[in-house]
Amino acid sequence: MSTTTGIGSLTFRPLDPTRDAELLHGWVTHPKAAFWMMQDARLEDVERAYMEIAADEHHHAYLGLHDGEPAFLMEKYDPAQRELVGLYEPQPGDVGMHFLVAPAERPIHGFTRAVITAVMEFLFADPATRRVVVEPDVGNKAVHALNAAVGFVPEREIQKPEKKALLSFCTREQFEKAVSA
Repeated sequence: MSTTTGIGSLTFRPLDPTRDAELLHGWVTHPKAAFWMMQDARLEDVERAYMEIAADEHHHAYLGLHDGEPAFLMEKYDPAQRELVGLYEPQPGDVGMHFLVAPAERPIHGFTRAVITAVMEFLFADPATRRVVVEPDVGNKAVHALNAAVGFVPEREIQKPEKKALLSFCTREQFEKAVSA
């Protein structure tokens, strides 16, 4: 899938854990990726983590490209099977999501918002997706603002093993309303 924005073309391809591990390692260990919780990961740790995702039928990772160059990471998961099991009441059509924008030497104004918009378009391109579920760290104020900008509504704080998270939901209708405003 490709989205053309005022900042260029954003596309997705399945992540290749072996080929992309070194690139991802630089992203997930960067100080700006603190909320990704892989700051001390070794290259082998990153490769192993994404090999596990590649082998998991309920979790998928995609490399996001900006004008053909790697620029962001997106993970899609089934929250009834991964991440949120027992922490909320899943509904049919729920899809969980994580995204990470790569550190940039020359940041582009509006890039992260364009990325989350493209991610949501990608997820809602599947007619089975009725609602996107996210669980960012309660302290990640920047991502809370981005989530709100694309239609997410916080429900409540939840305690995950690794963090206190803000459980939030966005229906297709909420997303369409938010991005058309």
